[in-house]
Amino acid sequence: MEQKTTVSAPDGKQEIIIRREFDLPVEALFSAYTEPEFLEQWMGTKVLKAENRINGTYQFQTTDGGGKVVFGASGVYAEFEPNRKITRTFKMDNTPLDVQLEYLDFEELTPSTSRLSIHMVFRSVAFRDQMVQFGLAKGISMAHNALQQTMEKALAKG
Repeated sequence: MEQKTTVSAPDGKQEIIIRREFDLPVEALFSAYTEPEFLEQWMGTKVLKAENRINGTYQFQTTDGGGKVVFGASGVYAEFEPNRKITRTFKMDNTPLDVQLEYLDFEELTPSTSRLSIHMVFRSVAFRDQMVQFGLAKGISMAHNALQQTMEKALAKG
């Protein structure tokens, strides 16, 4: 199976569509997005909060070697169905980027493979374009590669 994340940002629309097939069971893929120990490994960030439920909140933070915060993000879960879907808000701290709405759909392809589809919706085309210019496609592809590796190691440990 080709390990490639595709990112589509249709002209004139307020959305970005991301898709990736993983050599992982859907349960492992879902855990990668919800369990702090896995999130911290593949995202390279600290999970400050992870209330994995409807109306629960989450918060991530990354610091440099001197303890200065270099990345922060937070949001609220509107939907949370284990191994099926997450709908959440996502806001990056200290950036001009606006809050976005994210629909994450997890699909079992076979017992050992799965697909993740992310539909991101922005307030305007201009805000969507800012996210594209921020390097989203390259960043999410690298993150998904790290996710695959992290979860392969976790599965190998049993």
